[in-house]
Amino acid sequence: MGSTTGNTTDQAPANPAATDGMPATQPIGYWSGLAHATVTRHLRDAMARTDDGQRLHLTDTGEAARVRLRELATEVRAEAHQGISDEEYVAALKVLRRMVANIEADGNPGATPRTS
Repeated sequence: MGSTTGNTTDQAPANPAATDGMPATQPIGYWSGLAHATVTRHLRDAMARTDDGQRLHLTDTGEAARVRLRELATEVRAEAHQGISDEEYVAALKVLRRMVANIEADGNPGATPRTS
C-alpha cells in the first residue's frame, strides 16, 4: 500500500510480520500498545525477581530498594534500546508526542496541534 494523496498513507491492518518497507502503513495504536505491554511486562518481571519490587518502604531499607529499582529500570532501558541510537529514540518520541498532541488538540478537531 502506498500514498494516496499528499501525506496520507493507506492504513493497513496490524501485521506483526510487517517488513521494514511497510511501517508507514501500520497502525500506531497497535505498535505503541504492543511496545507498552512488552516493556511494562519485562520491567515488572525484572522487578518481581527483586525482594522489593512490589512494596513501598518509607525507611532506609525503602530508599535502598528505590535505588536498586532505579538501577534495574536503567538496565531494562539499556536492554530495550539495543541497536537504537539516542537520535532514533528521540525521533520516535517526537513522532509519538506529536501524534498525541494531534489527537488531543484540546478536543477540537482540526485545532492546531501543540508543539511542545
